[in-house]
Amino acid sequence: MRAIVVGAGIGGLTAAVSLRRAGYEVTLVEQAPRFTETGAGIQLAPNATRVLRALGLLDAVADRSTRPPYMSFRTWSDGTEICRYALGRAAEDAFGAPYLQLHRADLHRVLTAAVPPGSVRLGTEVVGVDQDDRSARVTTAGGEHLRADLVVAADGVRSTVRRRLFGADEAVYSGSAAYRALLPAAEVADLDLPAYAGWLGPGRHVVHYWVSRGALLNVVAVFRAPAARESWTARAEPGEQLREFDGWDPRVLALLERAGRVWRYGIHTRVPLARWNVGRVTLLGDSAHAMVPFQAQGAAQAIVDAAVLGDALAGAAPAEVPEALDRYVRRRRATATSVQAGSVRAGEDYHLPDGPEARARDARMAAYAAAHGFSPQASAWGADAVDGQPAS
Repeated sequence: MRAIVVGAGIGGLTAAVSLRRAGYEVTLVEQAPRFTETGAGIQLAPNATRVLRALGLLDAVADRSTRPPYMSFRTWSDGTEICRYALGRAAEDAFGAPYLQLHRADLHRVLTAAVPPGSVRLGTEVVGVDQDDRSARVTTAGGEHLRADLVVAADGVRSTVRRRLFGADEAVYSGSAAYRALLPAAEVADLDLPAYAGWLGPGRHVVHYWVSRGALLNVVAVFRAPAARESWTARAEPGEQLREFDGWDPRVLALLERAGRVWRYGIHTRVPLARWNVGRVTLLGDSAHAMVPFQAQGAAQAIVDAAVLGDALAGAAPAEVPEALDRYVRRRRATATSVQAGSVRAGEDYHLPDGPEARARDARMAAYAAAHGFSPQASAWGADAVDGQPAS
């Protein structure tokens, strides 16, 4: 049994590892000519780290990560703590796997090392996909035709395969953009910062947490903007981030001022689909359900996709692949679509203007933390990727 995975991001690499464990010969096709250290921080909730443990990768990932003891939500202007949600040992005990924070490149390196180099085709752009009753085929920009029993499209928010399967539906700008930066620990040691915090304000919020074993502080500052292009490499104009967050708590402004390189990117999503698969071809990760990052679940949902995909296809005969892909989509689509919608709602909640609505939100968050300990988004952490049963 052979599979072609299009896209060597986190979802595609995890899918390749999962399919190999299910007995498939996998060809991983990536249009970039080489792997680079794109992105910055990434968060992996227990639903994702449970999968990494099953794939034999958790120890390597955890060795490059930090484990925050809690998340602190704070008001934008003076840093008053709204509430504190439990993480650390409490989350690991409750959900059967840790909550980790790390540099995206560190996760990518672990996943890349788990895929045989000979199965990876870098610098190979896919321009077409087709299929018949017995196999599926991708066409590359160089004119090659690669054939397999199935094709998995993990080619991101601007997926070529999605367009080929379901027609042109462009990525949608969310209305929010973000600045991101990494600061060495020594440069922020005097700021008395929580290890992991979200600062909430009118039309904006800021999140920071430690990556690279605590050597770097990852900072993401989200703001409403009429337009912004999707790019991991676009630089902010000098001082732009300070003007956008003028009047915020001095610690937030110090972070934004001390950041050396500040990147600016527009946050894009995809409209939910009624289905992800056609015959022997299916979508996975951002190509299926790109979401705003306000519940820190984008990568986690792609990782869970990969686990369920491998489980659904294990033992399938060639003729049974379309039915197995149907099972994969049935098990994943509703949950991923729900997380998409919940992430939008979280962003709206974070950005409420000062006044009665924001005060009611703060009281609601504090009451929930007191009653439950964990955040509302923890409802997505407890399902086992294979059997759907709670981890605990």
